[in-house]
Amino acid sequence: MTDLLLTHGYFLEDDEKEREIMKPYPTLGLLYLSSYLRRQGFEVDLFDTTFARRADLLARLASEPGGVVGLYTNLMTRRPVLDLVAAAKAQGWTVVLGGPESANYPDEYLARGADVVVTGEGEETMAELLPALAERGPHRLQGVAGTVFRDDTGAVVHNPERAQISDLDSLPWPDRERIDQDRYVDVWRRHHGMGSVNLITARGCPYKCRWCSHAVFGFSHRRRSVLEVANELEHIRERFRPDQVWYADDVFTISHRWLFDYGAELKRRGLRLPFETISRADRMMREEVLETLADLGCYRIWIGSESGSQRILDAMERGVTAEQVQWATKAAQRHGIQVGMFLMWGYEGETLADMEATVEHVKKANPDVFFTTVAYPIKNTGYWEDAEGRVVAPRAWEEATDRDYQIRGRHSKGYYKQADRWLRGEVAAFRMAGEDPEGAAAKRAEALAAREAMMEMAGEVEA
Repeated sequence: MTDLLLTHGYFLEDDEKEREIMKPYPTLGLLYLSSYLRRQGFEVDLFDTTFARRADLLARLASEPGGVVGLYTNLMTRRPVLDLVAAAKAQGWTVVLGGPESANYPDEYLARGADVVVTGEGEETMAELLPALAERGPHRLQGVAGTVFRDDTGAVVHNPERAQISDLDSLPWPDRERIDQDRYVDVWRRHHGMGSVNLITARGCPYKCRWCSHAVFGFSHRRRSVLEVANELEHIRERFRPDQVWYADDVFTISHRWLFDYGAELKRRGLRLPFETISRADRMMREEVLETLADLGCYRIWIGSESGSQRILDAMERGVTAEQVQWATKAAQRHGIQVGMFLMWGYEGETLADMEATVEHVKKANPDVFFTTVAYPIKNTGYWEDAEGRVVAPRAWEEATDRDYQIRGRHSKGYYKQADRWLRGEVAAFRMAGEDPEGAAAKRAEALAAREAMMEMAGEVEA
């Protein structure tokens, strides 16, 4: 009998936006957990829901009732996970949750049917938890570090945190053979001309941006060895034949020494795969870093710029300057690397002057692509603490996500939609100015109209 069924709550068929984008990746955390537990001698089944139908997973739960199911949770899967918890419990399964979402809301998930919530990294915790569940059941798990559960009286018990895994090289590679990894590659290739595989070289982020969640890895930063990552990359190339990879680290260039050694090792092997990744501007402020990224095959790097106002960046505790972002963007482009930029409207204290600074900042940096979002408070972050007294849930907890929370007194959603129009119009006009003056003037007019609309909506605030 299977010791553990691993699955998650993301179904591509339910995600209209992602079906338009079609850049899916498997959940690496589950793949790591599967390979680790199987090496420890556990019988593990893995049901990847990405390309599946909900009915397929429900049928799987019905086919082997009474086992242990582990569900990965993230910010966007609250409702489907709760539905799966109910379905699994109806079939007699013991339900274990892991991932950042349930780590932030363990009491809420336990109150709605989950038996155990794993906080932090899952590998060593699950290796101890599975025998404990078999021996003691889900209500007598005192002492199993890294878990939250309800005891025989119904009281919620928060066990101590578990120490993090210091040697990431001790972990086996993600269990890609247990899912249809080739399908992910094919979907990417069919829609974008380049098949892609994701991997990580490190876990965690030591920076303390106030809006960013550290629910699983805390503020740690632990890195795999150059040889181990190079071996995995070589295996990925030989086994799955992707055209590119995605390094899913929080900050890929955090260690310059590691990056230089990694570049040298891949060059020694004649191994070069184009890739995308994420970094911080302050960890790109050396020409050697950008030269190494280009040599490695980096064709696009994403930078979390968030704002062009230094006052707002300092309030976020970003630890970077707008000028660093501008320099890093232009320097990367000089080396043939495209730059994607993430921006955030509506952070605490933002004024129209701060937004104007962001518009000018994007024009100066001129990234190849940029995306905006409206700041939302994630549970257990500094931003959540700052705004907690004004956070309003528009729907019941079960039906919402942290992204749905509104902040009383902040500008309306319509206001920020006009801000997007303003920003995009200004940037388009800036880019067209030299070659198409008439087009630039039209875009500028659109931008000014959006700004005027913002002024008219300035009094509209969230409830």
